[in-house]
Amino acid sequence: MKTVIMESLGISEERLQALEAPLQTKGMTFVSYARTADAETLKEQGKDADAVIIANMPFGDDIIRACPQLKFIDVAFTGVDHVGLKAAQEKQIAVSNASGYSNEAVAELAVGTVLSSYRYLRETEDNCRHGQTKENYIGNEIKGKTVGIIGLGKIGMRSAELFHAFGAEIIASKKHPSSLPAWITLTDMDEVLKHADIVVLHCPLNEETRGMINAEKISLMKKNALLVNMARGPVVNSADLADALVKGTIAGAAVDVFDKEPPLSENEPLLKAPHVIMTPHIGFATKEAMEIRAEIVFTNLAAWMEGKQQNIIL
Repeated sequence: MKTVIMESLGISEERLQALEAPLQTKGMTFVSYARTADAETLKEQGKDADAVIIANMPFGDDIIRACPQLKFIDVAFTGVDHVGLKAAQEKQIAVSNASGYSNEAVAELAVGTVLSSYRYLRETEDNCRHGQTKENYIGNEIKGKTVGIIGLGKIGMRSAELFHAFGAEIIASKKHPSSLPAWITLTDMDEVLKHADIVVLHCPLNEETRGMINAEKISLMKKNALLVNMARGPVVNSADLADALVKGTIAGAAVDVFDKEPPLSENEPLLKAPHVIMTPHIGFATKEAMEIRAEIVFTNLAAWMEGKQQNIIL
């Protein structure tokens, strides 16, 4: 059997070889390529693959249909909205993800962007480098604030724990309520938006959540509120968010995810908006998370080879 690694997993070549070795003894061969967005190249690379490993690169229905031997898509990512699941289902191709690898990384970035926004780190560092002071930049503390988590899965729960450690009150909306610590108050999304000083998005992207945070929902938020999107770009209507920031409907935003993967188009509305911290989808990108992800991906592949698929999407 042959596995094609379609893009880098962010680990050393030595580590990659060590993970491949046990599966090679069971008859698996590996070929690695640099990431590309060219569909015809992807079709050519995957034409004789039994399994492919991808991260967050688009791997749509047309590409999957052009890979006649493909039986398994091993996604080195949590979300799978970039994968052609319709074609995979039609062809009875198994799909697994790497859920859980970036829980700590994404949650820590959520806290980090709030601290950066609250303490004006970007602005005050610039002042410091140019012989100026903190004048006009008196910040805020997380302690005593109400943090609203929308999407209380594993990443959302870890964010809640970290913000709770800072002394914040935690409220949250969760699609499927379950047993939670006493310090989390569950309510519906509108109530979270109305009462939270900091709203953190950790929900998945699906038809229910696409465009969920729009002008109407943003208008429910406090004027001094901060919106943090660590979910997926299309969960938020970016034009509506940019408009809200220009008008001062809310105080600020921190955004790590966009409608399309960076580099951003010059037409991205948030590029011209004030009071927004923008990062090019770095939430998952830590050395520790890359190691965990690689472990999960190769464990997924080994399990599938043994007929014991895990982390099942399809």
